[in-house]
Amino acid sequence: MHKHGGDVYTYENMVDFSANINPLGIPQSIVLAATKGATLSAQYPDVECRELKKSLAIAEDIKSENIACGNGAADLIFSLVLATKPKKAIMLAPTFYEYEQALRAIDCEIIYHELTETNNFELKNDYLNILDESVDIIFICNPNNPTGLLVDKDFLAKVLEKCEKNNILFVLDECFNDFLDYPTEYSMKDFIPKSKNLFILKAFTKLYAMAGLRLGYGFSSNQELMAKIKEVTQPWNVSTPAQHCGIAALKETEYVAKARKIVKEERNYLQKSLESLGLTLYNSMANYIFFKGPENLGDKTKEHGFMIRDCSNYHGLTNGFYRIAVRDHNENTGLIAVLEKILKEC
Repeated sequence: MHKHGGDVYTYENMVDFSANINPLGIPQSIVLAATKGATLSAQYPDVECRELKKSLAIAEDIKSENIACGNGAADLIFSLVLATKPKKAIMLAPTFYEYEQALRAIDCEIIYHELTETNNFELKNDYLNILDESVDIIFICNPNNPTGLLVDKDFLAKVLEKCEKNNILFVLDECFNDFLDYPTEYSMKDFIPKSKNLFILKAFTKLYAMAGLRLGYGFSSNQELMAKIKEVTQPWNVSTPAQHCGIAALKETEYVAKARKIVKEERNYLQKSLESLGLTLYNSMANYIFFKGPENLGDKTKEHGFMIRDCSNYHGLTNGFYRIAVRDHNENTGLIAVLEKILKEC
């Protein structure tokens, strides 16, 4: 629990490839917005996040009443689970741990659906067969964390159809969608007005390098669900600086386009370089790369000042699986040089 990437407090003065943050860093406009928000923080934050929701409604083409805001996406995950109190959940393995943590907090039964190395950790059609009336909630992260693999929209539509038939809440985590080359081709956002069983999670955390500010949001047209989420969420869960930062971030369209271009170029460079070193890759399409290597690789990179994400604590993974963020070219070439040196020594 709480073992994530980005632990720069334990491992100081490291080049951090363990957290999947935008390589461009936080925009200056967001820093200024945080400062403005701080000057207004003698007052309580707007508990309804009205201005932020207005900006999100325009940027995402979603009605304001279909938007919920939280202290990061993790906050909304816990609120969702507490609001619905599911008895049985289907959990992909491996995937983001916070889904499981929230479910365990209410003693929900968890059934794991294993994504196997044999199938390159891809989600297959057999998943549809376990979505029956006994299931209350499912979580899918697209692209998945830590693998970076994508599920195509047609398959997700079939999943949603099964969920609607069996009254299952489908929580789709699209927090890394905006780093994709073609985000709209994989987003299920256009299904929101049509389905009461779909909830989509998003966050400012990674895309705008705002991990420390904590700001996430979600979409659903199920107003009964949205009301329940509001009932169980603590008031003022989104600070005034975070609200101001979210509004500023949504104006940074050129920054996002530039980041997407850099991520694509540098992801290709890293993938080719890692393959040339003899490491096993799994077609990650996000701003991070999942691969298999020597079991002590993470410890060895720390000795050279580079921190990568050891994925052995993910359910369904063992020692030897790693995830690295896509960073700027100088940092990426530095990591590849270190990996080459380590692998030669091994």
